[in-house]
Amino acid sequence: MRDHAPRILTVLFAAALAIGQAPCAEAQFVTPQVIFETPGGDAVVNVEVARTVSEQSRGLMLRTELKPDAGMIFIYDRDADHSFWMKNTYLPLDMIFVGSDGVVVGAVENAAPLTTTSRRIGKPSRHVVEVNAGFCRTHGIQAGTRVRYLGIPELAK
Repeated sequence: MRDHAPRILTVLFAAALAIGQAPCAEAQFVTPQVIFETPGGDAVVNVEVARTVSEQSRGLMLRTELKPDAGMIFIYDRDADHSFWMKNTYLPLDMIFVGSDGVVVGAVENAAPLTTTSRRIGKPSRHVVEVNAGFCRTHGIQAGTRVRYLGIPELAK
């Protein structure tokens, strides 16, 4: 029986070289993020993106936990006085309304869960970011806070 070790090593070495030269899919993936520029420094939220009506209708419903740096961004195709309710949402949330210019126009803080009360700010916004209740207060996010987006192609400038 012949010793196949040298041949196997050569094949493994060639494969390692090929992998090293090929772009890595994981390195190209960027977690979508919303970055709030606050006086205390950037507050970064890793977000799920709700683009479709179905995704927006579901939102964060039925979730029993949300990591402290996690949230969801709702992307709309026009400015409007967007309204939210918490009927099947188990977590208290802060809702941050952002204008098409990338500036916070207002927030609803500590929205109580499991209610049908309409939450809105009475001003047009293009995007809404939902995060755990207390996020705005902890990070000093308020009307006028500038926002940047990372890993959300349609919001790249």
